[in-house]
Amino acid sequence: MAGLSFCGNNVTKNAYSVDTGMLNNGCFVDALNLVPHVFLLFITFPILFIGWGSQSSKVQIHHNTWLHFPGHNLRWILTFTLLFVHVCEIAEGIVSNKQMDTNHLHLFMPAFMGFIAATTSVVYYHNIETSNFPKLLLALFIYWVLAFITKSIKLWKFAEYGVGVLHLRFCITALLVVLYGLLMAVEINVIRVRRYVFFANPQKVKPPEDLQDLGVRFLQPFVNLLSKATYWWMNPLIIGAHKRPIELKKIGKLPIAMRALTNYLKLKDAYEDQRQNAEDPEKAPSIWRSMYRAFGRPILLSSTFRYLADLLGFAGPLCIYGIVEHLNKKPVPYFEVYFMSSNELLQNTSVLAVLLFLALVLQRTFLQASYYVTIETGINLRGALLAMIYNKILRLSTSNMSMGEMTLGQINNLVAIETNQLMWFLFLCPNLWAMPVQIVMGVILLYYLLGTSALIGASVIVLLAPVQYLIATKLADTQKSTLDQSTERLKKTTEILKGIKLLKLYAWENIFCDSVEDTRGKELTSLRTFALYTSMSIFMNAAIPIAAVLVTFVSHALINKSKPSSSEAFAALALFHILVTPLFLLSTVVRFAVKAMVSVQKLGEFLQSDEIGDDSWRNGDMSVSLEACKKHPGTTKAINRKQPLLYQMDNYEQPARRPLRPNETEDVAVKVNGGFFTWGSNLSTLSDINICIPTGQLTMIVGQVGCGKSSLLLAMLGEMQTLSGKVYWSNKNRYSVGYATQKSWLLNATVEDNITFGSPFNKQRYKTVIDACSLQPDVDLLPFGDQTEIGERGINLSGGQRQRICVARALYQNTNIVFLDDPFSALDIHLSDHLMQEGILKFLQDDKRTVVLVTHKLQYLIHADWIIAMKDGSVLREGTLKDIQTHDVELYEHWKTLMNRQDQELEKDTEIDNCQTALERKTLRRAFYSREAKNQVDDDEEEEEEEEEEDDNMSTTTSRRSKIPWRVCWQYLSSGGFLMVFLMVFSKLLKHSVMVAIDYWLAEWTANGDDFVNASAGLPDSYYVPVFIILCGAGIALCLITSLTVEFLGLSAATNLHHNLLNKIIHAPIRFFDVTPLGQILNRFSADTNIIDQHHNFKFSLSLPLTILSVSLCQDYLGAVIVLYYAFRLCFHIVQTFFIFSLRDLQDLDDSTQLPLLCHFSETAEGLTTIRAFRHESRFKQKMLELTDTNNTAYLFLSAANRWLEVRTDYLGAVIVLTAAVASIWSSGKNLPSSMVGLGLTYALTVTNYLNWVVRNLADLEVQMAAVKKVNSFLSTESENYEGSMDTTQVPEDWPQHGEIKIQDLCVRYDPLLKPVLKHVNAYINPGQKVGICGRTGSGKSSLSLAFFNMVDVFEGRIIIDGIDICKLPLQTLRSRLSIILQDPVLFSGSIRFNLDPERTCTDDRLWEALEIAQLKNMVKALSGGLDAVVTEGGENFSVGQRQLFCLARAFVRKSSILIMDEATASIDMATENVLQKVVMTAFADRTVVTIAHRVHTILEADLVIVMKRGNILEIDKPETLLENEDGMFASFVRADM
Repeated sequence: MAGLSFCGNNVTKNAYSVDTGMLNNGCFVDALNLVPHVFLLFITFPILFIGWGSQSSKVQIHHNTWLHFPGHNLRWILTFTLLFVHVCEIAEGIVSNKQMDTNHLHLFMPAFMGFIAATTSVVYYHNIETSNFPKLLLALFIYWVLAFITKSIKLWKFAEYGVGVLHLRFCITALLVVLYGLLMAVEINVIRVRRYVFFANPQKVKPPEDLQDLGVRFLQPFVNLLSKATYWWMNPLIIGAHKRPIELKKIGKLPIAMRALTNYLKLKDAYEDQRQNAEDPEKAPSIWRSMYRAFGRPILLSSTFRYLADLLGFAGPLCIYGIVEHLNKKPVPYFEVYFMSSNELLQNTSVLAVLLFLALVLQRTFLQASYYVTIETGINLRGALLAMIYNKILRLSTSNMSMGEMTLGQINNLVAIETNQLMWFLFLCPNLWAMPVQIVMGVILLYYLLGTSALIGASVIVLLAPVQYLIATKLADTQKSTLDQSTERLKKTTEILKGIKLLKLYAWENIFCDSVEDTRGKELTSLRTFALYTSMSIFMNAAIPIAAVLVTFVSHALINKSKPSSSEAFAALALFHILVTPLFLLSTVVRFAVKAMVSVQKLGEFLQSDEIGDDSWRNGDMSVSLEACKKHPGTTKAINRKQPLLYQMDNYEQPARRPLRPNETEDVAVKVNGGFFTWGSNLSTLSDINICIPTGQLTMIVGQVGCGKSSLLLAMLGEMQTLSGKVYWSNKNRYSVGYATQKSWLLNATVEDNITFGSPFNKQRYKTVIDACSLQPDVDLLPFGDQTEIGERGINLSGGQRQRICVARALYQNTNIVFLDDPFSALDIHLSDHLMQEGILKFLQDDKRTVVLVTHKLQYLIHADWIIAMKDGSVLREGTLKDIQTHDVELYEHWKTLMNRQDQELEKDTEIDNCQTALERKTLRRAFYSREAKNQVDDDEEEEEEEEEEDDNMSTTTSRRSKIPWRVCWQYLSSGGFLMVFLMVFSKLLKHSVMVAIDYWLAEWTANGDDFVNASAGLPDSYYVPVFIILCGAGIALCLITSLTVEFLGLSAATNLHHNLLNKIIHAPIRFFDVTPLGQILNRFSADTNIIDQHHNFKFSLSLPLTILSVSLCQDYLGAVIVLYYAFRLCFHIVQTFFIFSLRDLQDLDDSTQLPLLCHFSETAEGLTTIRAFRHESRFKQKMLELTDTNNTAYLFLSAANRWLEVRTDYLGAVIVLTAAVASIWSSGKNLPSSMVGLGLTYALTVTNYLNWVVRNLADLEVQMAAVKKVNSFLSTESENYEGSMDTTQVPEDWPQHGEIKIQDLCVRYDPLLKPVLKHVNAYINPGQKVGICGRTGSGKSSLSLAFFNMVDVFEGRIIIDGIDICKLPLQTLRSRLSIILQDPVLFSGSIRFNLDPERTCTDDRLWEALEIAQLKNMVKALSGGLDAVVTEGGENFSVGQRQLFCLARAFVRKSSILIMDEATASIDMATENVLQKVVMTAFADRTVVTIAHRVHTILEADLVIVMKRGNILEIDKPETLLENEDGMFASFVRADM
């Protein structure tokens, strides 16, 4: 018993005597202090166990009851402080107890109980709070009061006995009194606010709105402080990811405060306030200031956390100094002294070790908190900016878009790049303020440790900082130029992929490939510079600390003539490690700041760019409709302008159709008075427009290609800039206009969504519309019917199908006015007629809707109620057909001749005219067969496919979650070249060995200075210094070599991968492009190539320091450390296995939610006119906000998961440091030199940093390897066989001279897996014959045309042209000697000359001749630059008809004796087509022309007609002969249409 008596059993004194009074016995006072603690434990344990034990075991407490009582955070902070003070009290008690001759339990026992009670109090409080049952808080209140009283008594007694501030125990007791008092105050405050006791009516409180909504899963703002700091609430999510992947449902919605809408309003208010308060209204409001006003507070909070963390960071080196310093000093015993001084405690090594541990834990917690707050703010800012940009896009003036001032690319960059730059800048923002403080503190401490030599060392760092900054700015510049080059390269690649069929048919793929390689070469030059600067930057970061350490210690040896003690040396080493980080980051932060400046400037320009005119006139200012105006006081205007985000959907409901009153029937729907309109430049595109559009009637606008018909529609919609004049809308009409553009625009959505376009679904109406547009057969072909995704990412539909869907959308919407812009351009006669009869005349006219129709098909003029004839941007005539017949005979006659042509054509037209549609349906079908052949109907998730190639057995979810694919790593490295790989690995290993050697040498050197006993035996400095210099020099040199090899290894790998990818894809068979979605191929060239180009900092090396560190830690310690190390490896491994799953899932979610968001932006920008005509702005805004929020949720979870991991690895690291310190203290008795302890602790401190790095880099590596894997998956595609069995020399120069074609027993299929499309076809075509091929859908007409070019798999039979079997020819030769005109016109960006003749082989005369044949000469002459005039991307600056004519010209330029025309005259007006037909007959009189027929009259004049059916030739003869055979297929075709 003697060992453990509470008050100690000192023989001389009676510890239990109370002669002088109860309270004067110190032991009794301590016992009194136990009472409150015991009381609390007795009361709370039963409540905790009974009350909550039964509940929580069954169900987890639902978070819809959570809330925070007043003073929540303060209470947590106070409780933690209380716990810390209790730890100090325990430590002080134990140390004091060691000084006594017997054990005095009362010195530390109450403190220990207090610690337990404080812990219990916080657990108890947390449970009460989550179940919202405040009455139970009374127990805590009583506890605080009692504890306060008992501690106060103790303090009062201390003061009475003259124990003062010098004694530690007095300080601790005083602190406790203060803390208990504060906690009591917090408790009283809860009672005051919640009135749960002593008041008559307690206040009922509901949890926050977000928590009542169970969809909100992001709980960071709502959990308690401890859970906030450690992200404990994420455990179920992260651990669960191991079993089941994380899906969007699992991460739920964002809390209201973080939604894009909330933040947008914040930012918008700040922005608008500036606009209103500005002295100069013209000056643009500053975005920086708006950002600061909206998001300044969280940034300040984050900076505070950051400062705290940085200051705590210095505790590490100081504690190391203390531990190493005091290891060898034995304490002097005191006898009867109960009180120790504060100083003494800090000299106790064990206490220092614990303090070091606590400091690390706190520092890391603060650091992660700071990161989290900035990231959350950054995400909020991004949401707000996206909403701002989107609102601006909806108001952009169309001329900006079409004149190329604002390209889609720029808008996409704003969304994808600039907002992210700003977000990243916010992430790094606190560093700007924190770094200078950190640097100054570090230098002061170094000076305190080492004197002047430390300043010399620090000056090295400071002097090299500008160099680093210089490198960083250079890096930023090169990155910019690289970006420009890669954008250029991508543009070229996109063009190639879009026109790949044409390039192959014309054998131009190598020319275009070279042009891409050319740009890639420039890009690689930039990338090389980039790699050089990057490696310099990495080198500087690694070399600066070495250099600083070298200079410091050498100068110390020279100045002081004495060696630094090991405690100083290693504290200094640790400080240098701390100092490097801010300097390293400084360059990055400055770089990001510069980028952010640029981004803000771009954003500012964008937000200031032109908007379309005000909407007021669209609401109708006509005198007729004043009373109606009052009903809707400019609601639309309000929505667009002032309250862009109060989604007043009701104003967007289309007005109910009201029956027309008699006096309104004559009404005018739209009227233009004296209108002069322009597209941006001050030249008017449309001049002197005076027109009326009658209500409820069919108005047609006609005119030649490019005379301003489409512009007129846009001018009425208010999309053009008005120079003068006015557009009036009668009031009931202008809410929304059904509008179908000429260039069809589809959403990335299902067919049904594209047609209903946000209107309620009405089955009857939907069916009628689908039938009117004859979409049913097309829909039936789609894999999921009308639920199939179409648009950019979905199935590729052909032009006609897209166009019909757009028309269907305009018909389906319940609008009073419908504008159709050339809806027939991509349709054949049958579809056009059907659409005209069923859709326009029946469906729209029955509904009494006003229709405005732009068309080239003059035969429909007879149906028109009103006709507007345009010429060169002004109105030639308007009126009914009768008016024109009487007043403008000339024009009428001109029309009549054209109409007759069209009518004849109609009479002779036959079933085959369905050909085009048929073709479209066929391509669709073909696309699906092929997809089924590859078993990938589900192509919306492109990435899935690659994942599954590895292993198709998806039976277990784990197979999806392979570890890092080492095989891919190896492929990547080997594509960089073996020599480089060897160099990299070797130099890395060497570098790390040298680094350890430097530190070890330092330890040896300083150890010698420590032990004064054998100082004489120690070797002089002159022995240590040179070796130290040599080692440091070697270290610096190796740093340079490793950084260079790593960068250039990555670069050469990137070069090879892109080169191979481009060549593989460009030479892939056409089949590959039918099967693979364009987006997927482009993704390889953009995103994946980018990742491979930019991220080659392979940090494989980082796992090396870990092993080396572990060795150096264990070199002299006990086996215990080794055991511990492996225990940590295990923990670390577990954390990481769980984490990697969730990280990958969240990363995927982030990527997959980002894509729709970017697509939505580009979609909106493309379809602006349609969206605005329909008045659907608000619906699109709503969608954008939803998409942004979804993406932000994923991103928030991703960053929170990263914090989750980092907090855990940081705590692990802190434990490692603690064990290292404890182990060194224990073994210090066993003759371990203190320098080794210093070395061990310094390394242990750096381990914590490395742990995070390793996990991070593994994750990065995985992203990068995924990119490599995707690229590799394309590298395995088969190429076309370009060689052929003949040599080029054997082919005559002028082959084919005559153009004689023999087809013998030809069988063709698209893929060895598919059925043949041509079966045993035989035919003979004489030189110079004009041949027409016709047949129903899918009869193999186009397949035959492709067979001439060997584009399909000819597996039997042959085609012989002028005596040479084409299958034996090299493809290049074959394709370069024939010409073809395709159905879709493809133009490339560049000059007109380049489009006609990319090989640069023809003279100008020949080009002009071709243009003259194609009726383009005058137009091209008028352009500035003539033949060198610019063609924009996809030929957008020419109308569709003009583009088709260019394609004809292109075929004429190549003077080959065989020309194949595949429906080449689809989008050309009648007059032009007439001329063309004549030209083909004359200019090609001596050449063989094969026409795939769509307009029958072309065939009727042919020399030979081939009728095909199901891949066989059914009839072949002269058309006259075929017509004589009454029962023949051809005759029946012709008859069917008479």
